[in-house]
Amino acid sequence: MSAICVYCASGKVSAEYLDLAAELGTALAAAGHTLVSGGGNVSMMGAVAEATRAGGGHTVGIIPRALMEREVADLGADELVVTETMRERKRQMDERADGFITMPGGIGTLEELFETWTGGYLGMHDKPVVLLDPFGFYDPLLAWLEDLATRGFVSRAALDGLLRADTVPLAIQLATGR
Repeated sequence: MSAICVYCASGKVSAEYLDLAAELGTALAAAGHTLVSGGGNVSMMGAVAEATRAGGGHTVGIIPRALMEREVADLGADELVVTETMRERKRQMDERADGFITMPGGIGTLEELFETWTGGYLGMHDKPVVLLDPFGFYDPLLAWLEDLATRGFVSRAALDGLLRADTVPLAIQLATGR
């Protein structure tokens, strides 16, 4: 099975987002996929990891030492990798993943989304990059990106490289190619 890297919020969010994270974790476990995450135990990041493990799935958390020291680490992870820097964290997450799913999140989530999406567009990897958004959270961002394409700043090929799903099963299907 595949290892799926999930990017999502680590800050306080409403219940619908926590439920989405738990639904994704449960589905990853049921399909036999490994979860690769940022190694946090809070918010959506914690919910997806806990649900994956509760369903019998394997979890890999990769967290920088600075966050480990703030006591937000997912100590229940099957594998918890502690890195010295955020850059090292992202490199290891990228290397361990066969595909990426991004759910709603803040600036860190956006940075991770844009980095993996850009890397795929530039041919640095050929892994699927999926935006899971059943609530329209990213609609303003997608409208802005469409406007950038209209103005010639983003190519249609780049936009087409960002796969979109409004359900958990579709997101997993797109992220795994199955």
